[in-house]
Amino acid sequence: MVLAQPGETAVVVRTRIRSLHRPNWDLLCVVDNQGRLLGTLTATELLSLPDEAQVGAAALRRVGPRIPTGTDQEVMASTALRHGAAAVPVVDPAGRPVGVVGSTELMAILRREHVEDLHRLAGISRETDHARQAIEEPPLRRMRHRLPWLIVGLGGSMVATFIVARFESALAAKPALAFFVPGLVYLADAIGTQSEAIAVRGLSLSHVGMAKLIGRELRTGLLIGLVLALLAFPMVWLAFGELRLAAAVTIALAGASTLASLLGILLPWLLARLGSDPAYGSGPLATIVQDVLSLLIYFAAVSMIVL
Repeated sequence: MVLAQPGETAVVVRTRIRSLHRPNWDLLCVVDNQGRLLGTLTATELLSLPDEAQVGAAALRRVGPRIPTGTDQEVMASTALRHGAAAVPVVDPAGRPVGVVGSTELMAILRREHVEDLHRLAGISRETDHARQAIEEPPLRRMRHRLPWLIVGLGGSMVATFIVARFESALAAKPALAFFVPGLVYLADAIGTQSEAIAVRGLSLSHVGMAKLIGRELRTGLLIGLVLALLAFPMVWLAFGELRLAAAVTIALAGASTLASLLGILLPWLLARLGSDPAYGSGPLATIVQDVLSLLIYFAAVSMIVL
């Protein structure tokens, strides 16, 4: 970071920077007499100014983003991206610059946050610094990172088992009902995973209202479900020769797809509202919730149409 007064000329500032032997500075911060930030200039902007031009006038024409101290790193990087800035100044509560986050630091932040989210999407929690080296960790530490959410998934799988067991007699009388469970659960999980991936990053980078995001994703899930249902209906009907079975499968597929899209964006949002990282809404937790609800939708449709 390089400081300058608004009345200084470009040639004076350039001469001072050369004398400081700092070739890698990111921003020129123009401050007033109390040290409060007025504006910034990049190296390119400073070099393009005429010698006698005052840096204050040029900086005030370009008031870029500024980051308060204590701001989360991911929000900092998001702000820089939103404004198209390669570097952003960090200011204290009085508006005085205390440092500059340059392009190298911003890239490092984005990469670190990306790696953290990948771990959380896989259900790897806690000790984030160590989790970045998860592939090289001892087995006991790997287990400690990954096990908590998998235990939640185990509990959910028991619930799914009880749901299927409740329909044991129906499955025994009509085994064809069981054929569609894996495909239905897979498609719902896949759609939910797509929504989760969009939601996890979108919640931190997007500034669209939550109601609008939910509405869009709900309509997207419904459209996807309808297309898949229209494709599945003739295949099930032709393969099994049962119109009611085909209708039940397609209705369940449309409903599960729509619900999976909604859950994919709601779970990360709810966790973010509770103060947890939204990435924890993915992986094993969201998967088992979608599986249980998909089974409930399927067997409800079968009960009303087929049985």
